[in-house]
Amino acid sequence: MKILGISFGRKNQRCDIMVKEALFAARAEGAEVEFINTMAMRIDHCHACDYCSRCRDKGEVEIKCCLKDDYHILEEAYLNCDGIIIGAPVYAVGIVGQFKNFMDRLCPSHDRASLLEENKKRAAAGKPLLDERYFKDRYSAYISVGGAGTRNWVALGLPMLHLFDFSFVQKCVGHVDAYQQGITAHPVLDRDLMGRCASLGKAVAQSIGKPYSQTDIWVGEPEEDGTCPVCHCRMLNMNGTTEVECPVCGIWGRMSVKDEKVTIHWPEEEIRRARNTQEGIYEHYNEIQDMIKICISKLSDPQNAEYIRQEMDRYKRFNEIVSSPSADS
Repeated sequence: MKILGISFGRKNQRCDIMVKEALFAARAEGAEVEFINTMAMRIDHCHACDYCSRCRDKGEVEIKCCLKDDYHILEEAYLNCDGIIIGAPVYAVGIVGQFKNFMDRLCPSHDRASLLEENKKRAAAGKPLLDERYFKDRYSAYISVGGAGTRNWVALGLPMLHLFDFSFVQKCVGHVDAYQQGITAHPVLDRDLMGRCASLGKAVAQSIGKPYSQTDIWVGEPEEDGTCPVCHCRMLNMNGTTEVECPVCGIWGRMSVKDEKVTIHWPEEEIRRARNTQEGIYEHYNEIQDMIKICISKLSDPQNAEYIRQEMDRYKRFNEIVSSPSADS
């Protein structure tokens, strides 16, 4: 089993140290480990050029990005791993942008539902199937690192990291919210924190090879687990009723309050459709397919096409219009 650790923080600083502590523990459990720091890497944002989709539609075995930067190093390392531990800093409430760039490039183009459907078409036509690494079940763990002593200043750190689970249908076995680094001074001075980081590596290593249904490990946080039973994050969407939603996993529960203590009941059918499950990813896939049909129908209408053409002229001439009072608006 191979476990990949990625740090999106400064070299030999907090993110590196915590991820490496997790990897030390994973290695002690018999895992082969690899560590990558991305600080010196160039990972550009997705250009939405559809090159990756065209690779798939042309029958390529591997789905590649056309941008020439260091993304491909991370992509290959990820595809070759069985589990992943990511540490990333929080600079302004949410995770550093380089992580999001990597996720946007890797995850949507490897959406498991769309790739499973593509493989069905290829199998029926007798064509080469997609790279089998795209369908490997992996376990994950996350470390959000922030300097603030006030937890709400790092509130979007862990929820953003959990977004990495969805497209590949990964199962997370733990996370650590390593805030308060401004007063910790150095992570190795906080032995409890380092112990929690080590527990992440151990949990990932012990989970690899087991079916998701046989793994109920959750480690990393000393406090009461978060409100969502899937991602264990504490955020909730409210809709004015006692129904609440986890905005990370997209599942609904029923909230009740007794003696100022909040309890949320999460139905099993909701947990089964969380975004990091095959049912959840197919739910989104089917939604997109239905939207495509509606969109194509609207764009194919000659009246709509002519109206769009006329309206677009204004937007294409935006600079000309706003810079000249006499320009035709």
